[in-house]
Amino acid sequence: MTRQLIAWLIAALTGFWLLAAGLGAFVMREEFDEIFDGSLQETAQRLMPLMVDDLAKRIGSPETRRLDEQALENEEEYLVYQVRDQSGAVVLRSRDAPAAPFSAPLVTGFFQDRTYRFYSAANTEGTLFIQVADALANRQEAVTEGATALLIPLAVLIPVSAGLIMIIVRRALRPVADLRQAIERKDGGNMAPIPLTGLPQELASIGRSVNLLLGRLEAAFEAEREFTANSAHELRTPIAGALAQTQLLISLLREDGPRRRAEQIEASLVKLVHLAEKLLQLARADAGIGSSAAMTDLTPVLDVVIDDFERQGASENRILYRRPADLRLVGPYNEDAFAIVVRNLIENALRHGRADTPVEVEASNGAIAIRNHCPALTVDELDTIRQRFGRGKTRATGTGLGLSIVDRMLAHMQARLDLRSPAPGREDGFEARILFDRTA
Repeated sequence: MTRQLIAWLIAALTGFWLLAAGLGAFVMREEFDEIFDGSLQETAQRLMPLMVDDLAKRIGSPETRRLDEQALENEEEYLVYQVRDQSGAVVLRSRDAPAAPFSAPLVTGFFQDRTYRFYSAANTEGTLFIQVADALANRQEAVTEGATALLIPLAVLIPVSAGLIMIIVRRALRPVADLRQAIERKDGGNMAPIPLTGLPQELASIGRSVNLLLGRLEAAFEAEREFTANSAHELRTPIAGALAQTQLLISLLREDGPRRRAEQIEASLVKLVHLAEKLLQLARADAGIGSSAAMTDLTPVLDVVIDDFERQGASENRILYRRPADLRLVGPYNEDAFAIVVRNLIENALRHGRADTPVEVEASNGAIAIRNHCPALTVDELDTIRQRFGRGKTRATGTGLGLSIVDRMLAHMQARLDLRSPAPGREDGFEARILFDRTA
């Protein structure tokens, strides 16, 4: 928009100046024609009595006339004339006038051919005519020089004006760009009102409308988060009770048929427990718990999460954990959010990797990589599994919320998740890499 506006203004200004210069040249030519015509007429009227007197009295010898011609031969004549009798013969002419009679008729007034502009005047008796001629090339030269004098300043004025237009337009539209950037920064975790201080009146009304919309969206998101959190929280107790009763029932049943059905119920209830847990994590992710005002070293948190997997036996001794002894992942991060992120990524790697292969967790300054061995994923599948309830083609159990939760948490931590498949240096496998932008 800014470039288009600047281009249109510069084009309009350039066109205006060129049009003004063209009109100026046109008016200048008209004025020059009037001045030159007046000069022709005045010259003819002044010379006519002198020529008549000269021819009548024959004053001056040929030698004298030759001296006069020699004195003037180095000067350029802008006006030339011929004195002609009634028959049209040339009886007297100026130095640069042609010997042949002019093409103008022997009639008082103006006449023009392709080369000259004439004015003819006659004596009282009508026996002699003087025809004063002005070369049209002289007039064209005068107009060209005048137009050039108008255009030369434009060669400087137009670039200077273009530069001023660019500066003025960019300064005038800067509030628009600031408002656009403020709106672009808004997402589900940042619904704070846009500051309206310093905005022009025209943009302030737009800002107020955007703030009203943000308020409504924030209320809708908050209602959604509360519903998700409350639903998951309220479901945990009855599901846990049902699971306990089912497990008790399994221990009491001796027949294979009823026992298998009870075990299927137990598996379904375990899935519900995991789903409720993920919904709670999702609600916390949407609430924006990723960042913290205090600086936190995440290295001990990472160690604790890995140790929990080992102690609970959930990893089946498949985790290969490597990190430098002096590793520091310090930043304004929330420890709980980071623990949720790492736990989800390791759970995914264990669940979707081949059972007889290790899961590698490698930490370095500014990054944590988690790799497993599994069939390589396509680019479309990598995009799908980032979405809520996106599970790709896997047959493993899960809710499809893990990576969505991780993405939301990392966004609030000003970190990002990089997914690659196959894993770097392999023909298969999957790698999830956490990249921190603000670590000390």
